Amino acid sequence: MWELFIVIAIALIVCVVNGVIDSKKFFDDNSIYIRSLKENDYDFLVHVRYGEAVDPNVLFNKRLKNAVLIFGVALIFFISNISFLNILICAGIAVFIFKSGYSNLKAYYKKRLHDIDLLLPYYLKMLEVLIQYYTVPVAISRSIDDAPEIFRPGLRKLITKIENGDSSIDPYMDFAKEYPVRDSMRMMRLLYRLGLGIQENKEEQLLLLSKTISSLQNKAREQKYKERLEKMQGKTMIMLGGTGAGVIVLLLVAMMMLMNTM
Repeated sequence: MWELFIVIAIALIVCVVNGVIDSKKFFDDNSIYIRSLKENDYDFLVHVRYGEAVDPNVLFNKRLKNAVLIFGVALIFFISNISFLNILICAGIAVFIFKSGYSNLKAYYKKRLHDIDLLLPYYLKMLEVLIQYYTVPVAISRSIDDAPEIFRPGLRKLITKIENGDSSIDPYMDFAKEYPVRDSMRMMRLLYRLGLGIQENKEEQLLLLSKTISSLQNKAREQKYKERLEKMQGKTMIMLGGTGAGVIVLLLVAMMMLMNTM
């Protein structure tokens, strides 16, 4: 029975690779069932990593096909010793390959959030200076070219929405959702209120904005210092461990030489 299952699986894989079976049509016809395997935040992570131009469904189908191919190759490897345990091992390898694509996107997103968390206060400080002379939308527009590269796509979207007539808080909130780090929602609300052009409380709002940005900068500096300290401590521990291991090896060699001379 196992042998028949393996032969059918290998035949299907060969047909897909050679184009005898249209894999695209298969995925399209069974999209409802296949999409149930897709992680809830997969589309969002793909857009974060590759931009809006990339179709998450295409990448997901590629992940699935790669996992199926790996499963088939692993089955061929165990073809001389087919058992339920070996099939489970093949399935485990395929699942690992399938999930690794999602894990890589998740890891990239976490690193991106870390970078945003450190860079956002310094961008906001630059924006604060421009707001002294321009309206908020104009200041944001003028800041794009000098902003950290990671913020430029989000800033362009924000300005485009405002220029298209959206005077609500939504463009600012969309930016905060795209860069969901410490106090980003609060900062965008402050900028929106400043952008309304109400002069009575402008000085008070500018002062509040300045204090908030300074607080964020202090937190970012503390985070950088903490990470640098942890990195130095890690290197120190490695050096101490290497030195200790070397000393122990030398002591053992010395003891062995001493025992041989006795």
